[in-house]
Amino acid sequence: MRRMEVVLTRKLALPPTASVLDAGCGVGDTARTVARTGGVHVTGIDGIESDIAIARQRSARAGEPGSHTGFLLADYHALPFTDASFDGVYTMESFVHSPDPPQGLAEFFRVLRPGGKLVMFEYSSTPQDQLTPPARTALLRVCELSGMPGMLTLIHGQLERLLQQTGFAVESTYDATAKILPMLRAFSVLGRLPYALARSLGRGDRLVNAMSGVEMYRHQDAWRYTIYVATKP
Repeated sequence: MRRMEVVLTRKLALPPTASVLDAGCGVGDTARTVARTGGVHVTGIDGIESDIAIARQRSARAGEPGSHTGFLLADYHALPFTDASFDGVYTMESFVHSPDPPQGLAEFFRVLRPGGKLVMFEYSSTPQDQLTPPARTALLRVCELSGMPGMLTLIHGQLERLLQQTGFAVESTYDATAKILPMLRAFSVLGRLPYALARSLGRGDRLVNAMSGVEMYRHQDAWRYTIYVATKP
């Protein structure tokens, strides 16, 4: 995961002191890696207040200067920043949670400066009518229980089309699915026993992360993992 974050920093390709928005920062691990690796200032926003509190605490414990990272509670569909506030924006597996992808992209476009870079590491889904019943059931369960309506909306190729419709110039799309399969396999192995035990007790849906790892590794035809790089003209 740290290597993925370093690749993200390289894809941003921004000079030191650039300002970057982490849209859906969680507890701030990616933001800290990008800030340290790229020498940029990262503002992380998230809709979960407890995650923002943890992000601030961890950055403080890590000795991160306030000039490197900052975190605040916000929704990336209605960003509390003026137009052209950032040199770069990124998402790391957070856009799948969007209930309104066009609105999210419109906000990213608005807060980017002309020439600014948007990098997205995101899952997409296979159209449901192309899946076997078990794969379709697994995909729907994972997306429902993990709060990922965007993954169902963003079928393969859709995010690239939406980026272009928003006004972005898409520089590249890279199917990185094969690169993350070893990590997902490890995740599925770790989750297999607790997930099986929970299912035997009729509580399989309670272990959402374990269920997601096991089912998505089992049904690899249901999804892809793509890196998108786009710029604001």
